[in-house]
Amino acid sequence: MAAATLMRKIGSAINEAAIGSRISSGWYDPHMAAASRAVVERIPLVDFVLEVRDARVPKTSEYELMKNYPPSSKRIIILNKTDLADRSQTEFLTFLQARVRELKKSGHSSHATTMMLVGIPNVGKSALANSLHQIGRISAAEKGKLKNAIVSPQPGETKNISSLKIASHPNIYVLDTPGILPPKILNIEVCSKLALTGAIRDILVGEQVVVQYLLTLINSSDKYKKWGNLSATDSLLERSTCSSLEKQKRGYPSDHTQDIIVNDVRRILFETISTFDGNLEDEKGMGNLIETQLLALHKALHVPMGFDNDSPIKVASKLLNLYRTGRLGRYTIDSLPNNT
Repeated sequence: MAAATLMRKIGSAINEAAIGSRISSGWYDPHMAAASRAVVERIPLVDFVLEVRDARVPKTSEYELMKNYPPSSKRIIILNKTDLADRSQTEFLTFLQARVRELKKSGHSSHATTMMLVGIPNVGKSALANSLHQIGRISAAEKGKLKNAIVSPQPGETKNISSLKIASHPNIYVLDTPGILPPKILNIEVCSKLALTGAIRDILVGEQVVVQYLLTLINSSDKYKKWGNLSATDSLLERSTCSSLEKQKRGYPSDHTQDIIVNDVRRILFETISTFDGNLEDEKGMGNLIETQLLALHKALHVPMGFDNDSPIKVASKLLNLYRTGRLGRYTIDSLPNNT
């Protein structure tokens, strides 16, 4: 069975876990339903709609509510998290400023300009709103107290629409909105990608299921080959140069984001993939490789093997964190044309 088939099976498990009876509300809770109605009401009233997408999944992270609105000069698509994707970075700020200048030339300069950030959960809308607000208020003639939208690695933290001023003379405001997903996601591949990138809360699907999907993608790619220079000897030599005091100051070994530990993780992934003699196109072969990798990663991530279920969850959680913060490299999961 091909690796793609295994991905579909994992995606199906994620979908069933998210919408099943275990958590009846799934990801579409009353807050998301109310936010969806509020955003639809405000779209016709704003000057620009800034649709924020995840550069790792630019097609998958398309905002559902904008599908009813045809592309126009009012809708601007922003690729965020480009530092985590293997695509060229989008210079959206310059483009955004140009659109505002065009609006001013059309006779709108005497009015306030309002922009609304929309997108799926955990795509970086609030962080972008805070950055624009901070830059705009610092450079403005009138300096007021900075507001801050709630920023969290967990999706669903923004519950209400908030307004932040990002420029004066003329006044420009940005509306930060809650992340919204459709009530149901029938496409299991889309569901898998959203869970992997953190748009769906891990508690709904389980880190151990999501990390299997992650390892399937890594094992099916050839990007692991760039970690071939991380030999075990180099890792041990680097570790031996650190004194006990330095290790203590750096939180070693509990901090899994340290370069030493990250390099160990990369090395183990390289060695397990490159020495695997099974068939990665076969579901059983891929499953065996993933099991071997997770066992080896217990030691690399300094998670002791226990008799309970906590240790596998800790390994999965730490590995997902390394992926989502870019420590395992840049990945664009969606298939895109070369000229995109």
